Amino acid sequence: MQSHTAHCRCQHPTPIANSSPRPLALRCQVAQVIRSLGCASHQSPAQRSAMTHPQQLLQRRAQGLCCAAPVASQSSAPEQSVDNMFPNPRLGIKENATQLVGHTPMVYLNRVNEGCLATIACKLESMEPCCSVKDRIALNMLNRAEEAGRISPGRTVLVEPTSGNTGVGLAYIAAAKGYRLILTMPDTMSSTRALLFKGFGAEVIITEKMQGMPGAIAKAEQIVAEEADAYMLQQFESEANPEVHYRTTGPELWQDTAGTIDFLVAGVGTGGTLSGTGKYLKERNPSVELVAVEPQESAVLTGGKARFHQIQGIGAGFVPKVLDVDILDEIIRVSSHEAIVMARRLAKEEGLMVGISSGAAVVAAIEVARRPKNRGKLVVTVLPSFGERYLSSVLFEEYWDKDLGEDHKLGYDQRTLQDYQARSLEPKL
Repeated sequence: MQSHTAHCRCQHPTPIANSSPRPLALRCQVAQVIRSLGCASHQSPAQRSAMTHPQQLLQRRAQGLCCAAPVASQSSAPEQSVDNMFPNPRLGIKENATQLVGHTPMVYLNRVNEGCLATIACKLESMEPCCSVKDRIALNMLNRAEEAGRISPGRTVLVEPTSGNTGVGLAYIAAAKGYRLILTMPDTMSSTRALLFKGFGAEVIITEKMQGMPGAIAKAEQIVAEEADAYMLQQFESEANPEVHYRTTGPELWQDTAGTIDFLVAGVGTGGTLSGTGKYLKERNPSVELVAVEPQESAVLTGGKARFHQIQGIGAGFVPKVLDVDILDEIIRVSSHEAIVMARRLAKEEGLMVGISSGAAVVAAIEVARRPKNRGKLVVTVLPSFGERYLSSVLFEEYWDKDLGEDHKLGYDQRTLQDYQARSLEPKL
């Protein structure tokens, strides 16, 4: 068993057992705690025994415990409490499908992060019930509107403009709760998402792609004005959006990283993830830096013009009201090409089948992690959605002709192939 040596404030070496699979970066975090506490010669027996448990040190750092406080045994160490707004979906049998949201896992990057001096960990929102971070806001927006008496199943028609994943989340929650749902979506989004909407029983209206999200929003507003008992949840404006991330995503990240997170990198669609999660993290550690990610082709957050891009889910073409720009420390631009290439690499090299916006987030996280000043720090990023949702998008275009050709060899006639291509690649909606 190897060991990693840290020096305390009086420069006496203190060995840390390297029996954990955690990367060197987190062991360096432990070393920082040791330097702040002092070496073994200046500690009580309880403190010295704690040095054999790096995770306890990280937890103590997260909880702000003083160095003189005794350390409980590893089995009885109290855990940082997480808001119980969402019960853990992995425990017990749930009453209905709406209770399956939240508590997604985290994983380190190991191969695409070559040249990084900081460690990168990803929160897999792609493992939500309907495979995206939007399941969280969909559930909370409906719950809050119901609590306020604005909507009720069987009476209210829900209407929402969506770039795709919010629509899937809303369709899932609306079906579970018994609502009629109308979704407006720009033609730039993958056709597989629209098929998912319909699979959940939602009605879909496609708007002109060059109008982007503003066009989809205008259409939704028109429907609300014309349809009796219609209600628009307004993901770009609803306080229920950042609220759910403040009460769930933020605490989950804080707990899973034992309070050692140094950076949060996330793409900006509505801005709810970064605003809500970032607020929670900064309240617990003001030095946590928040990095927003936007498309290079449509860099509205940094003063550019709204233009067409291919990073579905972020870069709405305007600054969302939900986004708290004042808490952002940095904004990084990522091109559509960079995002697509990285999303493909994540699948092939890390085993993480994710969407294009996840690729953009990782590109930005790697940029942060390669900076010399960030050596030994922990960079966390959010992977918002699962890659299977993008089968008809540019993300998978390199495989289309190849796969159709293989089908032909298996015995499909030409007419069947043409029908297959028409249905699966460019479905009529």
